[in-house]
Amino acid sequence: MQHRGMVFSSNQAMTVLNFQERLGVDICQAGYPPAHESEQAKLKHLSASAVEKGYSIRVAAMGRACLEDVQTLSETGTLDFHLHAHVSKEKWNSPMDQAFPDLGTTVETIRANCPGSQISLAFLDIGRTDPEFLSRAALYLIKELALDILSLPDTSGIMGPNQVHDAIAPIARLSRNSSTRLAVHCHNDLGMASANTVMGVVAGATVVEASVFGLGERNGLADLYTTARVLKDQGYALDLRLEDVDTFREYYRYIDGVCRQQTGEPLLTYNTPFFGDGVKTHVAGTHGGSGFGLGGEEKIFLNVLCGQRLVKQYLDQKQIPHDLSGLASLTQSIKRESARLHRRLEHNEIAALAAAPALKNWVDENARE
Repeated sequence: MQHRGMVFSSNQAMTVLNFQERLGVDICQAGYPPAHESEQAKLKHLSASAVEKGYSIRVAAMGRACLEDVQTLSETGTLDFHLHAHVSKEKWNSPMDQAFPDLGTTVETIRANCPGSQISLAFLDIGRTDPEFLSRAALYLIKELALDILSLPDTSGIMGPNQVHDAIAPIARLSRNSSTRLAVHCHNDLGMASANTVMGVVAGATVVEASVFGLGERNGLADLYTTARVLKDQGYALDLRLEDVDTFREYYRYIDGVCRQQTGEPLLTYNTPFFGDGVKTHVAGTHGGSGFGLGGEEKIFLNVLCGQRLVKQYLDQKQIPHDLSGLASLTQSIKRESARLHRRLEHNEIAALAAAPALKNWVDENARE
């Protein structure tokens, strides 16, 4: 909902939750109840529905790390509290109970009043925080408060993959043999969110915070499918059902439709990673058959870069009659014509060139007769 001010209705949010359950998402950070009573009502509906339907997904409510917000969050019925805290630079040399005033009380209150709860704290912002203070704070949050999840966000989106790795790796060592899991949450202001997230996992984080299309504040964060796909291809075990590409496509199309309706702008574009048409477009024919894209046939454009195999694929796809013995000659004709016109060839031009050898053969045969 931070993308261009989109607002999901309760029914739309329920549809999103249904998609996430089908796909094996572990936690749905579903809303911000302290913002408005409508957010409270939405979270109540989602939490109750997830329990009623026996869903595995956990519905998390978001708020500040203070008793006032925690009270509002608890009234939604959720047992997952996703809190955020910011420590100003002036407090970096302070003792932890002063840097995080009342946080200990807040955590104790949740555990006392909400048995079975899961507490996640986003500690902002690792890209702008002194590394020494970051380590001291992490030690306090992991060892003394024993948070369930410590989220380490690059909220400003200013870090590179190596910097994310180097910031998270020492904290991962601190969390070893503890009950606290580390989450990585990277913003996409410099276009590095998915790569940064992967490196956060390589450094030791075991929870990934991502969204469809990477939607989020400003330029968003890591994309759900592509980030998970890279992690799985590298051998990491995920609950996410990446093999169910059809449901993922349906999910992405649904969110695209909501965005188009509310903002007039699409999310699915030609160069959307994995799901866009660009990933199934071929000009040289070198990388065909990736299986990416939103279904349908491969898109082939013939210009000076084409080879015989791609020309044949185009002719077969468009059901243009052709003589295999003349394929090399036809390919050269397409290249020459493209170079002459300084553009790719249109369908009718390719069909005409393909018909030309057959027409010549017909004329020659009739002349011999």
